[in-house]
Amino acid sequence: MIPKNTICLWFDGDALEAAEFYAKTFPDSAVNAVHAAPSDYPSGKEGEVITVAFTVMGIPCLGLNGGPAFQHNESFSFQVATDDQAETDRLWNAIVSNGGKESECGWCKDKWGISWQITPRVLTETYTGTDRAAAKRVFEAMMEMGKIDVAKIEAARRG
Repeated sequence: MIPKNTICLWFDGDALEAAEFYAKTFPDSAVNAVHAAPSDYPSGKEGEVITVAFTVMGIPCLGLNGGPAFQHNESFSFQVATDDQAETDRLWNAIVSNGGKESECGWCKDKWGISWQITPRVLTETYTGTDRAAAKRVFEAMMEMGKIDVAKIEAARRG
């Protein structure tokens, strides 16, 4: 069944590689279908993988091997809520160690240019909460980080 709404991500011939990485890295993720082009197209040939249907943490996605015309940027990202430092480290390190790049405030980019926000729940719950002094301390602590350090966030929350 085709989902009513699917995120379509543009790739330059490596949609299947990306989908397989996401499926092995994130829970509730899978490669669901691989489709070959029924004929030649501007950036490929008949029989090459043109689309890959996959799921990332329950979100239906379609990887389109559309060629080099478009590049990903930070205007789109997956935000992943993590429960603890171990989960934060595992996901961050999987992305960065597989050809990705570190960024700031919990953001990193995978080797295909997709941006990820690996965000511990304690961070989001505090800076969106009703204790505005704690929110300010946590937000300011986050602004100094690349990968989020849960212990430092919890210390900032406590004051």
